[in-house]
Amino acid sequence: MKNLILILSIALIIAGCGQKKATVENSTKNITVSILPQKTFIEKIAGNDFTVNVLLPPGTSPAAYSLLPSQMAGIVQTAIWFRMGYIGFELSWRDKIIAANPAMKVVDLSEGLDLIAANRTTEGGKTILTGVDPHIWLSPALVKQMAAKILTEVSAINPPEKEKYEANYKTFIAEIDSLDAEIRNKLVPFTGKKIITFHPSLSYFARDYGIEQLSLESGGKEPTPQRMTELIDLARHENIKVVYIQGELDREHARVFAEETGGEVVQVHPLSPDWSENLREMTQTIISNL
Repeated sequence: MKNLILILSIALIIAGCGQKKATVENSTKNITVSILPQKTFIEKIAGNDFTVNVLLPPGTSPAAYSLLPSQMAGIVQTAIWFRMGYIGFELSWRDKIIAANPAMKVVDLSEGLDLIAANRTTEGGKTILTGVDPHIWLSPALVKQMAAKILTEVSAINPPEKEKYEANYKTFIAEIDSLDAEIRNKLVPFTGKKIITFHPSLSYFARDYGIEQLSLESGGKEPTPQRMTELIDLARHENIKVVYIQGELDREHARVFAEETGGEVVQVHPLSPDWSENLREMTQTIISNL
C-alpha cells in the first residue's frame, strides 16, 4: 500500500512538472498587445511564429474599455506585453494586467519617442510628461522606432529565428520608408492647411506631414461651448467643411458642428489593422476634403 501511494505521488509530481513545463513553453509563443495595429507590426517581423493576443476588440473605445475575465486568463499565458504607453485603458488596467502575470515582460513602445504632451516639467533632472497624446502608431517615423524594439524582443524570445526576424524587419522598414515618401509627396501642396477633428487622433500624422490639427475635444473631455464657438467661427472663416471623427468615438457634438458650418462628418479609422493601406486611405480622404 505504501509503495502504491509513493508511486502515485511521484506520478502526480511528474505530471505537475510536465504541465508547468508546457505552460512555460506555451507562454513563450504568446504575445499580448493593446491594439490591432501592433499585431500587424509583430506579424510583419515575426510572421506567424507567435500567437498575438489583442486586448482592445474592434469597434470599442480605447479610452474606457474594461477587460473581460477571459482576456485576463489569456494574459497569464503570455511572455510579453507590448504597451502603446498612454492609451486610456492601459493606464487604468496596467496594475491588474501585471498582477495577473508578474513573470511577463512589459515593454512600453512609447519610451524614447518624441511624444506630443500638454505639459512638460522637470523633477530631479527627469522630464515628466502629462496629457500625452497616445496615437503614436499613426506616425511612420515613430513606427520605425517601435519596430526596432519589437525586433529585439521577439528575437530574445525565439533566438533560433533571429536572422529571419532581422530580414523581415529590414523589409518592413523599407515598406515604411516607401509609404512615408508617398504620403509626404502627396501632402506637400497642403503644408500649413488646417483640419478639424473631434478627437485629436491625428496629432502625430499631422505633425509628420505639416498639417495643423485642431480638435473639438481636449484631454478626453467633451468640447466646451467656448471651444465649439471658436472652431465654428474658424471653420466658417477658412471654409473648412469637414470634421473628422474616429469611428469608435462618435459624438453628437461633431454632428452639431457640421450643421453649424454647413459641412459634414467624415470617419477615419486609426485602429485599423491594415496599417499601411489605412494611412494611404486617410491621406486621400484628407486631400479630397482640403
